[in-house]
Amino acid sequence: MEPGNIVEYIDRQKIICAVVLKVKKQRLRLLDQTNREVNLADGRLSHTSKMRLDLSIGRDKLVAALKETVNRRNALTDAIDIKGLWEVLNSEQEWIDLASMTEFCFPDNPTGDHESAVVRAFFKNRVYFKFNHDRFFPNTPDHVEQIMARDREAARKNLIIEEGSAWLKEVLTDNTPSVPDSLSEDVLAFVTILKSLYIFEKESEHYAIGQAMLERAGIDSSEDLFKVLVKLSVFDKNENIDLSRYEISISFPDKVTKQATELASFTQAISAENGRKDLTALNLMTIDGPSTLDYDDALSIEDQGNHYGLGVHIADVGHFIKKGDIIDNEALARGSSIYMPDQKIAMLPEYLAEDVCSLKAGELRPAISIMAKLSRSGKIVDYEVIPSTVRVLHQLTYGNVDMMVDENKDISMLYDIAKRFRQYRLSQGAVQISLPEINIILGENGQISVVRIDRKDPSRMLVEEMMIIANWLMAGFLAKHNTPAIFRSQPGPRDRLYKGTEGTLFQNYMQRKLLNRFILSNNPEHHSGLGLDAYVTATSPIRKYFDLVTQRQIRAVLGLEEPYPPEALDNIMRLLEQPMSRVFSIQQASQRYWLFKYLEKKVGQKKEAIILYKRKHNYQVLIPAYMIECEMPLSGGIELKPQDLVQITLQHVNARKDALSVYMG
Repeated sequence: MEPGNIVEYIDRQKIICAVVLKVKKQRLRLLDQTNREVNLADGRLSHTSKMRLDLSIGRDKLVAALKETVNRRNALTDAIDIKGLWEVLNSEQEWIDLASMTEFCFPDNPTGDHESAVVRAFFKNRVYFKFNHDRFFPNTPDHVEQIMARDREAARKNLIIEEGSAWLKEVLTDNTPSVPDSLSEDVLAFVTILKSLYIFEKESEHYAIGQAMLERAGIDSSEDLFKVLVKLSVFDKNENIDLSRYEISISFPDKVTKQATELASFTQAISAENGRKDLTALNLMTIDGPSTLDYDDALSIEDQGNHYGLGVHIADVGHFIKKGDIIDNEALARGSSIYMPDQKIAMLPEYLAEDVCSLKAGELRPAISIMAKLSRSGKIVDYEVIPSTVRVLHQLTYGNVDMMVDENKDISMLYDIAKRFRQYRLSQGAVQISLPEINIILGENGQISVVRIDRKDPSRMLVEEMMIIANWLMAGFLAKHNTPAIFRSQPGPRDRLYKGTEGTLFQNYMQRKLLNRFILSNNPEHHSGLGLDAYVTATSPIRKYFDLVTQRQIRAVLGLEEPYPPEALDNIMRLLEQPMSRVFSIQQASQRYWLFKYLEKKVGQKKEAIILYKRKHNYQVLIPAYMIECEMPLSGGIELKPQDLVQITLQHVNARKDALSVYMG
């Protein structure tokens, strides 16, 4: 290699022509066709030739000569038929050196320009030959087809990016864009890509194409992309992205709906079932929220002189829905009804959840009844679990019951029993956590209301304890009959912050963080949190699949159906892990979103907060008015400790970004 030699190297996937200015060991000083000087190792060269330039002609003429050389070599590449060469040479499957390949292409006295043209042509078209510096290897026909398919796909994606970004720019400038009812194939593809990108982010199969479209269109944030999708009416402004992310279906498949509506008259089926006890003479009541339509539990109480007769009656959903049918499989896939401020997604079709299975006032219904005999002091003396026929007389709300607790004899007795049973559980080590519940109500005009409900209210305490009694007795019933079920147990808390019900709001809140997770198993074990020796959940079979499964095991003991074997219960617990995790996540996220939407209009307002604990750069605080945690920056010179009350100011809230910031003041 000497000064004046014309050489080539590859830079940023381009072949650059240059002249050697200086050689020092294995390093070269080059002047290239762009009038740029570069230092390069001689191993970086893609082509060398004996062709030379006179360095004395000056820099400008050297650059002009290099450009002329490039044009000459590029023109020669047009004469090279790479596909034709491959068709002749691919059967040999041998490496071919540059000199030989040049003679194939230019048999008449080839020069360095011809060699360079060969390199350039094969560098540009890599479909048919592997290219390795100065030699070539023909690809197999299968490999050629794979490369061509890959190139076609790359071209398709590039076209989508180009056309999609152009369309997106038009959308940004159009004040009233929308996705037409009849979508063109291209627009449908663009919308699908952008929707997937927003929902699944980096996990989207369209991530690379979508990001490229956004970059070319000048969209640099997910928030801006969301606005575009709202503008196109692809999303609602309050779109629940989690439902799409987890592929939660709001409606039921047609075949499920069809079977639900075709269920035979339940009254005939009930009368045909042996052993079902007629309890229609009892004074049954349901106690629920004002918007409830799926009533799955009812209560009755009788003063029988020297004892009370307590009844907890659970809708016998298993009477209608059989194991393994299409409705049952759909319910298993859903796991639970999902309750959100703006909508409810039911586990069962409406015809079943709100009609046939629901304990509606005045309607004859099959039930599983837990009938307990209690002493005058409230102690459970005996109980039985029986299949029954019931008719609810009173559909009450929590508000109704709170107003009637001192006036209505039945409700007063139920409340007294509930208080005594809670005291019993506390004496057994139960951890009673009483925290306010934040209820978000959406008005028809879009107005958001936040209601803080005290769970210590008589009605809620009454219902809570009655359901715990029923679940505890049903657990005992299953254990007594050696029937496996989905039992719930819980180890003791990591620490106890208070005794009984004496805890402050701070202590109740922090105590919840110290609880151990409950455990599901086939065998009854102690539930520390409730202070009970065994526990199942079976009081909400319309809303929760776990409860429906437990109810079926009780029905099996009662001779109404065959039980699940232990391995089937294990499989159900495994199958429900993901759906139940998603249900919890969706409910929490939706509650938080709508609360933040409410708080967006409260920015600048002051609220009371409780210091939970200190971190390195901030305090974690609880805003009791909304029962929500957030970070509060440290304030210079002020040292706070857990339980301290402070006044905070809402500084910034963004529901879509799940962002809340406050400062002390």
